[in-house]
Amino acid sequence: MKLLRKKGPSLDDRLDALAEAAGLADGRLPSSAVDEAKAVVAHAGVRRNLSVAHTAVALAGATGSGKSSLFNALAGAELATVGVTRPTTAAALAAMWDPQGSGPLLDWLDVPRRHEITGRSADLDGLILLDLPDHDSIEQSHRLEVDRLVAVVDLLVWVLDPQKYADAAVHERYLRPLAHHKDVTLVVLNQVDRLPPDAVERCLADLRRLLAEDGLEGVPVLAASARTGAGLSELRDSVARLVRRRRAWSARLAADVSSAAETLAVAAGTPAEGKEPAVRGKELVAALGEAAGVPLVVGAVAKAHRHRAIIATGWPVTRWLRRFRPDPLRRLRVAISPDTRTSLPAATAVQKSRMETAIRDAGGAAASGVPEPWAAAVRHAARSRSQELEERLDRAVATTSIGAARPPRWWRVIGVLQWLIFATMAVGALWLGALFVVSYLRLPDLPTPTAGELPWPTALLLGGAVAGVLVALLSRLAAWLGGRRRARKAAKALRAAIEDVARDLVITPLDDELSRYRRFTATLAQARQV
Repeated sequence: MKLLRKKGPSLDDRLDALAEAAGLADGRLPSSAVDEAKAVVAHAGVRRNLSVAHTAVALAGATGSGKSSLFNALAGAELATVGVTRPTTAAALAAMWDPQGSGPLLDWLDVPRRHEITGRSADLDGLILLDLPDHDSIEQSHRLEVDRLVAVVDLLVWVLDPQKYADAAVHERYLRPLAHHKDVTLVVLNQVDRLPPDAVERCLADLRRLLAEDGLEGVPVLAASARTGAGLSELRDSVARLVRRRRAWSARLAADVSSAAETLAVAAGTPAEGKEPAVRGKELVAALGEAAGVPLVVGAVAKAHRHRAIIATGWPVTRWLRRFRPDPLRRLRVAISPDTRTSLPAATAVQKSRMETAIRDAGGAAASGVPEPWAAAVRHAARSRSQELEERLDRAVATTSIGAARPPRWWRVIGVLQWLIFATMAVGALWLGALFVVSYLRLPDLPTPTAGELPWPTALLLGGAVAGVLVALLSRLAAWLGGRRRARKAAKALRAAIEDVARDLVITPLDDELSRYRRFTATLAQARQV
C-alpha cells in the first residue's frame, strides 16, 4: 500500500531514505541512534499494512491524573477501574467503535482486553481508545507497557492534573522526545474542577509555556473534568476530527521518521562549514615508493644499463671481465613475474614510520570537514588494508615493466663494429707475427706496404687498439646517458605502479567511505524533509 503524499517527498520515500541512512550509518554512528531509525522503519512497515480505517488513540498520564475516568467518560461506560488504590490500571484496555477489521491492529499492539462500544455516534467509527497504565507506576512492568505503546499508537492524549502537570518525569521522559509529534499529540489538563476559575487559566498558560520549552509549542491544550463533564465535549470533538481524517497513523509515522532522522543527524554531528574533504596522495605515494625500495631499483636500472652496455659494446679484449660482475638489476629480482618476490631489503624503521605517517595524514586530510564520529571511520578506512601494503608494494616493483631488459639496437651495431675493429687489430698482429717469423728464419723479406711512414701491419694493430678503446669509451658515455634516461622511465613506471597500490589500498577505501558519508547526508536530508 502506498502512503499518503504531502508536499515534498512522500512518506514512502522518506522511509526508504531513513532505512538507507541507517544502513549507511551502521558501525559509524552510535548504535542507539541507528537502532532507533531501524525500529521506526520496521514499525512503519508493519503499521501501514494494518487497518488504516482505525486510529489507535492512547490516554497516557501519571498516577491520579484521572485518565481512567476520562476513558470511561469518553466510552460512556464504566470499563476501566477507578479507585484510590494505586496503581489501578495494570494493562492497557481498549474501547472500540466499529471494531470490524481492527483485530490484526490490536493483536500487533498486543492489547488483549477489548470492549466494543455500541449504539454510539458514527463520528467515532474507527476509533480504538486505549487506557494505559500509569507512566510513573511503582510497577516496572506498567512503565514498560506505557513505553511500548507510546512508541506505536497513532495518537497520544496526555492527561495531566493540576498538581503534577509540571512534573519533570513526564516532560523529560515523554513530552520532550515527542517534539516532532505535534500533529498527533493532545494535552488535557484534567481535574480543573478542583481549581478556581482564574487559577485554571494560569495553569493552562503555564502548561503551554512548559510545552513550548519541550518543543511542543502549538499543541492543543484542553481543560477538562471527568467528574463534572467540563471540556469533555471539546476533547471528544478533537479526537473525532482526527479519527475522521484517517490520517493520524501516517502523521505518526511521519513524526517518527522526523524524530529518528533528527537523532541520526545529532549523532552524525555538523560538518565544517564550506570545507570539502580531500585526499593527500602525493606524499603518500612518495612514502610508499621509498618504503618499497623504488630509489634503489631506479639506481639499479641505471647501473644495469651501463653494465650490460659494457658487455655488449666494450673492447673485446677486456669486456669479458665484466661478465664476472653481478647484474645490479637481476640481483634485485625485479620485473620478473607476479609470483616472484624481490630481493630488495626490507623497509627500515624510518621508512615504515614515514609510510605510516603518510597514511595517517592522508586519512586525516580526507576526514577534514567530516564530523566525528564519522571522521574516525574515514581515518580507519585509510588503515583498513595496510596489512596488504608490504606484499602489494613488493609485487608491484617485481612486475612493473621498466624496459631494462630490452637492449637498444645500437648496442648490436657497436658490437659488430668492435668485432670488426678487433679483427683488424688481429690481422695487423698476425701480419707482424709473420714478418717476425720470416725475419727470425732469415728468409727473404716479404713486401710490406706502408701508410706514410708507418707499415700497414703496425697501423692495423695500433689503429685497431686505439679505435677499439675509443669506441668503447664513447659507448660508455652513451650508456651513461641511456642509463639516466632509462632510470627516469623506470621511475615513472614504478611511480605509476605505486600509485595504483596506493589507490587500491588507501585512496579507494577513503573515497568509498567519503562517498558513503555523502550518500548518508543526502538520504538523511531527504528523510528529514517534510
